[in-house]
Amino acid sequence: MDLTRKKGLNSNQIKLIAIAAMTIDHVVWLLFPGCQKIWWVMLLHVVGRLTAPIMWFFIAEGFHYTRNVGKYIFRLFVFAVISHFAYNFAGGIPFIPNGMFNMTSVMWSLAWSVVLMVIFTTDRLPQWAKIVLMIAICFITFPSDWSTIAAMCPVFLYLNRGNFKKQSLAMLIWTAMYAAVYFIFLDKPYGILQMCTLLSLPILKQYNGERGSWKGMKWFFYIYYPAHLFVIGIIRVMMGGGSIFP
Repeated sequence: MDLTRKKGLNSNQIKLIAIAAMTIDHVVWLLFPGCQKIWWVMLLHVVGRLTAPIMWFFIAEGFHYTRNVGKYIFRLFVFAVISHFAYNFAGGIPFIPNGMFNMTSVMWSLAWSVVLMVIFTTDRLPQWAKIVLMIAICFITFPSDWSTIAAMCPVFLYLNRGNFKKQSLAMLIWTAMYAAVYFIFLDKPYGILQMCTLLSLPILKQYNGERGSWKGMKWFFYIYYPAHLFVIGIIRVMMGGGSIFP
């Protein structure tokens, strides 16, 4: 289905919203490490919840529009490796994983998400093989930020492309799963906070299917994401801080 329409927001504009929200969120983590239960700090983290679902959405869009899936996957994995060191440095997390949660950036899951899109859409694999590979990728992506949710949700956004109601339902289901895990096992207020990712839906609904006039946004995001994390990491070290992410 052709999503292009003149009114609304183009992908560049929506990505800028995601970048601004992400920057606010990460600066707040730096200044108020952990999930501090201060109302206005939590409100700023609500703003930060806009970022992840926008990233998921445009990973799916990227898979639809890419002319070379292999290059797209390779670029995302290179990006994921660079972002691993940036994210862990920013958060005060060991470069070699020593735990089960938040051991690397969300980019690791997003790169594998595109692999899953290839698996889900190919006719060369039997159904049992697709299920086995999906389970394996879920284990591989579990320790990253947003865990396996960031690998699975973009797949369903892609499979339901052109049907925003079904895409919204997919985002609700996968976000609720992540929020439930945090609520039950880790941090109840932070688990509730994750449901605020759904505030991104009114923004994504305005997507007009157009890229925008500036062609450099893709590379700008690839550079900005790890660069701003390295800057946060430097400031964190200068402040003498430890881990900042929950």
